[in-house]
Amino acid sequence: MVIIGGGGHAKVVIEALRAAGFPPPLGILDPRPPAPMVLGVPVLGGNERLERLRAEGAADAVVALGDNRLRQAMGGRLAELGFRLPPVLHPAAQLSPTARVLEGAVVMARACLGPDAEIGLLAIVNTAAVVEHDNRLGPAAHVAPGCALAGGVMVGERALVGVGSSVRPGMVIGADAVVGAGSAVVRDVPPGARVGGVPARPLGEGR
Repeated sequence: MVIIGGGGHAKVVIEALRAAGFPPPLGILDPRPPAPMVLGVPVLGGNERLERLRAEGAADAVVALGDNRLRQAMGGRLAELGFRLPPVLHPAAQLSPTARVLEGAVVMARACLGPDAEIGLLAIVNTAAVVEHDNRLGPAAHVAPGCALAGGVMVGERALVGVGSSVRPGMVIGADAVVGAGSAVVRDVPPGARVGGVPARPLGEGR
């Protein structure tokens, strides 16, 4: 396993990999690493080493980048090079038998996935987030720690639902939208919109 990214999100991913019983990672690739090692995993260099590592037999990778757009781009690059992107499921997460987690997605400790929930390619369900029945998270979406998404919610590609937010049943959060921390989403959020508050409204709109 090669880990892409050496920041704070990588720490959570590394601990999830260990808890899930993955073999020890080969190392981390990061062009601007904060330290030469992250939780005991060595930084091998920047992304220019990807092709050589693949040629030497490295087969699996996980993209440990919090930036949704960058994570999606790196996932595409890895797939082009022939890397597998196994989903990473922390054993302390609770998953319905009918929930589906696609390639490259990560589901962190104490997260809960309800029946027929689908977590898209390279998406993140972060610590203690609840993604209820029939939810759909698009590619590279991120549901942050402590969120609660009721049934039938759709989260678009690269959208972010910020820490501790709640979303009522059946809402649609469009692609590239951002829901600010601690918000209550009670109506659909258009693609690319930035909303926040209780109830959530466009940021900058008067109270």
